Amino acid sequence: MITAVPQQRPTRRAATATALTFLIVLLCGLTLALAYANKARCAGGAIDESGRSLVFDERKDSDVCYSDIQFLWLGRDIDNHVFPYVNGGINEAGALVGGAVEYPVLSGLLMWAGAIGVDNDADFLWHSALLLTPFALLSAWMLARLAGPAALLWAIGPPLVLYAFHNWELPVVCTAVAAVYVMTMLTGLSVRTRGIIAAVLLALGFCLKIYPGIFVLPLAFYVLTEGMPRGSRKLRELDVAGAAQTLLAAMVTVTVVNLPFVLAGVEGWRASIAFQQARQADITTNSIWYWGHQALFGRATETTTTWHDMVSIASPALIFASFALAMWLGYRRWTPTTAFPWVGVSAAMLCGFLLFHKVHSPQYTLWIIPFLVLLEVPWSLVAAYLVADAAVGIGVFRYFAALGAGEDHALLEATVQFGVWLRSALLIVLFFLFLRGRLRGANRVAPGTGSPAGRALQPS
Repeated sequence: MITAVPQQRPTRRAATATALTFLIVLLCGLTLALAYANKARCAGGAIDESGRSLVFDERKDSDVCYSDIQFLWLGRDIDNHVFPYVNGGINEAGALVGGAVEYPVLSGLLMWAGAIGVDNDADFLWHSALLLTPFALLSAWMLARLAGPAALLWAIGPPLVLYAFHNWELPVVCTAVAAVYVMTMLTGLSVRTRGIIAAVLLALGFCLKIYPGIFVLPLAFYVLTEGMPRGSRKLRELDVAGAAQTLLAAMVTVTVVNLPFVLAGVEGWRASIAFQQARQADITTNSIWYWGHQALFGRATETTTTWHDMVSIASPALIFASFALAMWLGYRRWTPTTAFPWVGVSAAMLCGFLLFHKVHSPQYTLWIIPFLVLLEVPWSLVAAYLVADAAVGIGVFRYFAALGAGEDHALLEATVQFGVWLRSALLIVLFFLFLRGRLRGANRVAPGTGSPAGRALQPS
């Protein structure tokens, strides 16, 4: 006789997982409230004729409540409710004008949407926070479903407090997490179908903040191998059509999203690209290139043209070299007992991008946190990364405040340098650990199947 007891275990486990997911999303909501309160310290009160809160310039650095959202209320025609890109451009001085912004088009749309119906930076911050919050909550839900308790790192971690409403990062993070969720959880669909859906999501992320687009290549290789261990398929049985469709889906999505802006105002659309290309590795970039120059030759300035020209070549070259190395090492991890680790390869590629890019804004930490949740890496390294991030994300604004006030800033500069170099060292370590890391959580599924993942099929 069949008893009901064996059926109760999965039910109880599912109920526990549901309760944990609800708790993580709830805690994420509370963290977001704290994140908004942190940034709102620089908003409201007396407001000048341009719609700028007077307290913003007074406190943004010293009280560490600066946000790009509030800062960019002025200077990008957001305050004038100009639809982005269409009539914009970049002038001879390198300044964006006429509604052009420095981000890809979907981020520009979010900026414009957050300004609808408001006439000052405080309300713009509030409306933008409301617009961005659902993306953080959805990311928390997906991470909880994928990785269980480890998702608390996203939901209640210091980076969410510091950066949730610092810039427009939450939607792009959500697209990257959603791509992993689709590939891991929607096992009722074929690997090819999941790959195409995930590619569309990553392409939307590319149209928000570029970086998820780099994950399409390892995703396509995973689809090519149908998520199976090496040797499970003969060469002629590899899903070449599925891999091609995955790549094509990403390219078509990027084209469909960008083409209307290109047709409506190509100069405004191109201005965002020109602005980023012209940006130099200065004191605001928090990158190894600025602080590396200071360590080797002294403080870099706008007149250090030889260094800046070298960085413009070396930075993208090293980034692409790190991508190639990640793909090669990922290929080496594709063995007769393990599937191609596309999530680990994607995480490693992100490490290379963050390490070698000439700009490393503090809020980029939100990009890597989901991979620290999803992949098994030592929690001691995670803690060290959070320490490094705090040294930069808090220290750099106090450093700017001391510089502006003409105060002694030696200790604060040392704090920022400590954060930059520790973070850089950790990115190198994580590059290799991500490639070897198993996916966290009981909800893992074996590549190419809908069953719980066996250890033999996980990257080891």
